[in-house]
Amino acid sequence: MTAPRNSAADYGDVLRKLQPRGRVWTREGDGTQAAVLDALGFTAEALDGAALTLIAAAFAGTVTDFLPEWEATLGLPDPCTGANPSTQQRRAQVVARLTNEGGQNAAFYIEYAAALGYQITTSNYAPFRAGQSRCGQQLGTQDWFFTWSINAPQNSVTHFAAGQSAAGDPLATWGNAVLECEMNALKPAHTILQVHYS
Repeated sequence: MTAPRNSAADYGDVLRKLQPRGRVWTREGDGTQAAVLDALGFTAEALDGAALTLIAAAFAGTVTDFLPEWEATLGLPDPCTGANPSTQQRRAQVVARLTNEGGQNAAFYIEYAAALGYQITTSNYAPFRAGQSRCGQQLGTQDWFFTWSINAPQNSVTHFAAGQSAAGDPLATWGNAVLECEMNALKPAHTILQVHYS
């Protein structure tokens, strides 16, 4: 569990300060009333730590609590993941979407693919131009200005990993359907994306 921001003593102190004023509502640090407030402070400390763990886990890629709720918030699961995506794949997609800050350069797409668990490179194209292009380059049309590609392994394999996978997950999954789907959703609308496998 993540360390809470405030200790039980801090919460107990705040609870004492929030009490009404008067002889019955002592603000002393001893007695039955103080013991009850200190006990409530331990509960608040535990809840604080649990909440921070839940939030931190989502961004650290280890969230298991409320995974369906995170997915529903982000419009997941989508058809790209197939019938039975592994917990690891589901979590990677949640974290990638949560941490996505947007972009339209190669570094953004490479980083986003890495968050999904894929290693890619990108290529840009342009039509042949006399004086700028070399012999042997493809001619292309004006559409080549708007065409780019991602280059990925033929079959990206995700292996079962302790601490990342859950009981019932397959020992390995492979394929690039999630990568293609996510990249097509993120690409600028006026561009043509090609996917090449090596």
